[in-house]
Amino acid sequence: MDKPKHILLIIGGGIAAYKASELIRLIKKSGMTVRCVLTESGAQFVTPMTLAALSENEVHTTLWSLKNETEMGHIQLSREADLIVICPATANLLAKMAGGIADDLATTLLLATDAPVMAVPAMNVRMWQHAATQRNIKQLQNDGIMVMMPDEGDMACGEYGPGRMPEPEAVMTQISSLMSSAFSSTSEFAASELGANPLDGQPAFAPDQHRPLHGKHILVTAGPTREPIDPVRYIANRSSGRQGFAIAAAAAEAGAKVTLVAGPVHLATPVGVLRVDVETALEMEAAVEAALPANIAIMVAAVADWRADSRSEQKIKKKGDAPAPLQLTENPDILAGLARHAQRPDLLIGFAAETEKIAEHAKAKLAKKGCDWIVANDVSGDVMGGADNSVHIITAHGSEIWERLPKPEVARQLVQKIIEEIG
Repeated sequence: MDKPKHILLIIGGGIAAYKASELIRLIKKSGMTVRCVLTESGAQFVTPMTLAALSENEVHTTLWSLKNETEMGHIQLSREADLIVICPATANLLAKMAGGIADDLATTLLLATDAPVMAVPAMNVRMWQHAATQRNIKQLQNDGIMVMMPDEGDMACGEYGPGRMPEPEAVMTQISSLMSSAFSSTSEFAASELGANPLDGQPAFAPDQHRPLHGKHILVTAGPTREPIDPVRYIANRSSGRQGFAIAAAAAEAGAKVTLVAGPVHLATPVGVLRVDVETALEMEAAVEAALPANIAIMVAAVADWRADSRSEQKIKKKGDAPAPLQLTENPDILAGLARHAQRPDLLIGFAAETEKIAEHAKAKLAKKGCDWIVANDVSGDVMGGADNSVHIITAHGSEIWERLPKPEVARQLVQKIIEEIG
């Protein structure tokens, strides 16, 4: 049996430190082990006792532990890890790392390690956008450190913008992706093009020719679409994009060239994936067309069925008790259109969000859309926004049911099924 992967989690001092508890839970749930290093400032937001209880391991807080340092504890910690994750990585921690400063346990072990390192920045929007922080990010990427770009959203300080820590599920997806990539050292990590800026849309690593999907181009759509009504209102749905992003990550892990067409979601781009952001169904249809040809297409996005017939340039005002004058028109059926396309992918997989008669509706959709597989999921609960999923897979040869699993695991099993299908 393979030895479980070991994650060393460094927790910096920011309000996002509270999310580390959920990340630890997800790491443990995945079958990996985790040990925590809590910085002095991180201890202002989360306690060592909490982290120890969740990780089931001692939490390390100081470079000057006599017991540990008689055994050169910081060296041992840095060498035991398969991956070091700094989450949250504050502006101060990033600056120290970029400058090679080693004045506490966290920064000392980061200099002493030859394991891959992944930083998850979280800070105020102004701090993130400051020239010094951006310079430090570039330096760290040049040094071979994977930097997971922050989300855009509301800050604890009341401001809005980039700098918000990605949700723990997104961080876990990135960790799983890196652990599946089999990097054995920081130098190998750097040589794999992880220094490329994710904002440039460049793959974070070159596909390995020994991976089963090497040489294949996989197109994935994910998330919702937003159909504007006026400057402040739109039609949308509750899709989080997590399942589609997890599938894109799993396909990249398997060596495929992956194009991810994403609706408006706040998720980090998976390692090795080219991401194209869109908002409306028409934009998604155009992006799918531009991404062709593809060997395989996995259409996970929850595309709005309708859009406003015309968009008001001004906010629509209430007029007494009369309902708003809203006329709808159908959006294009992107999946069915791709099934009829001259460049139809060899394997076309559609997703179906259902609330009743899951298998029955999925079989009907398979015939109607002209795709090869339908992956149907029951969204009557918390699936669209949650971390888990259960699916019915319908093909021309039969069906199978996967009971409730974490979305990254659903993604890995689906990619494995694709590998077996294409031989």
